[in-house]
Amino acid sequence: MGFARTCSVALAGIEGVVVEVQADLEPGIAAFTLVGLPDKSLVESRDRVRAAVVNSGGEWPQKKLTVGLSPASVPKSGSGFDLAVACAVLGAAERIDPRRIADLMMIGELGLDGRVRPVRGVLPAVLAAAEAGYEQVVVPEQTAAEAALVPGVAVLGVRSLRQLIAVLAGEAVPEEEPREAGRPDPMLAGLALPGSGAAAGLASRPDGGGPLPDLADVAGQRAARTALEVAAAGGHHLYLKGPPGAGKTMLAERLPALLPPLTRRESLEVTAVHSVAGVLPPGKPLIDTPPYCAPHHSATMPSLVGGGNGLPRPGAVTLAHRGVLFLDEAAEFSGRVLDALRQPLESGHVVVARSAGVVRLPARFLLVLAANPCPCGRHSLSGAGCECPPAVVRRYQARLSGPLMDRVDLRVGVEPVGRRALLEGAAGGEPTAVVAGRVLQARERASARLAESPWRLNGEVPGHELRTRWRPESGALREAERDMERGLLTARGLDRVLRVAWTVADLAGRDRPAAADVALALQLRTGVSRGAVPVGEPV
Repeated sequence: MGFARTCSVALAGIEGVVVEVQADLEPGIAAFTLVGLPDKSLVESRDRVRAAVVNSGGEWPQKKLTVGLSPASVPKSGSGFDLAVACAVLGAAERIDPRRIADLMMIGELGLDGRVRPVRGVLPAVLAAAEAGYEQVVVPEQTAAEAALVPGVAVLGVRSLRQLIAVLAGEAVPEEEPREAGRPDPMLAGLALPGSGAAAGLASRPDGGGPLPDLADVAGQRAARTALEVAAAGGHHLYLKGPPGAGKTMLAERLPALLPPLTRRESLEVTAVHSVAGVLPPGKPLIDTPPYCAPHHSATMPSLVGGGNGLPRPGAVTLAHRGVLFLDEAAEFSGRVLDALRQPLESGHVVVARSAGVVRLPARFLLVLAANPCPCGRHSLSGAGCECPPAVVRRYQARLSGPLMDRVDLRVGVEPVGRRALLEGAAGGEPTAVVAGRVLQARERASARLAESPWRLNGEVPGHELRTRWRPESGALREAERDMERGLLTARGLDRVLRVAWTVADLAGRDRPAAADVALALQLRTGVSRGAVPVGEPV
């Protein structure tokens, strides 16, 4: 009887569970049994592994073979177990030393010819292996750079099963035929999940891969530019309302460039999410810039918050983690889909429960909503000929529910740009680099103030802490308190006004919010002019 074991990783959402792959050979009729809650793609690994071993020059054992995936209670899916199954079988057959693979983590799919194909989710799988104490991992050559992002783990990238057998057996490593230059690599096809790329609008950047759009291109829109700066500095959610062609989408596309670069920890979080989702940019193993996701208004609930058949997959709110989620034509989205955003907006994560299991996905994003005032879009324009009945306008605007809008800190009307401002261009507007510099300085002030707390942005601080631990100047909240007494502000709304006031104070370089900072915060939330001076302008 022969026995060998090695390890691989099963992914549940973006979290990995270490799986022990065991192979047992017994005398009897030749058969291959795979146990341990495998899915269809994993059951098919029996044929892939057998063909790969034979075509790699190995001898397939003609005995009763049982491969177990432990723990057996955890559902396992995908083809990333092929490499571990093949090595466990070869170890049981004593082609390689079982002791060499006992503490080795293996991730990869096998082709029938023995080539090792890349799979999605290598980074979170290696992170799970490192947390479990594994120090050596074997991955496909194409994803070795992604796996090497995890510190303290030795990574071996292999191109074929032949090479791995030679390394484990202490033999000369055979050379594989190099890929012809200029020809596409078919091995990379396994990294992209169909329907989740840029064409689906779930993880597209506003630049399409080129230079980021510059804020200097925006003509006019002084209030909206101020709102963008405040949103980027404090992590506040933003609602842009205005007629078609006023520049709402143009403004939203320039928000990611105002955000500071991701920290190392944030980069690993975002890269792990995109790796699992199959939208990791080729040739870029680490994402260091905030993502930008703009799903179409026909998006379903699973595509937005996560779900799908079997174990839930990340949705747009998770793909926008540490970045911007832009919902253009927000009033055209389903009401159920929009209200599903309320929980992740508060908690920073989303819990998706399905019959196959429950997963917790990160979802700390900056939400930007854009909507027209009515179905035809001309309701707010004088003399524009809006023919929408008042009941239709009210019903259209009510699609954005009160509880959802109460969680949006900044609400700005975007008016059409006049002929003079448009023809003169945006010569008076500040470029992205200047505004991003102020945003970075404001975030550094907030980070220094919140250093001894679990929060890093003003938009994350609970209202109780702002009212008791970090107080504004005496009398600064008087106007906001009057609005609350009149029913114009809820208790949550007052807390959010205070958060925005702290961000305005950080942008202005003040130690505490003054009455002018609270007035600007109220103006940005209610849309009613309070005589406040926009950020970046002289008083």
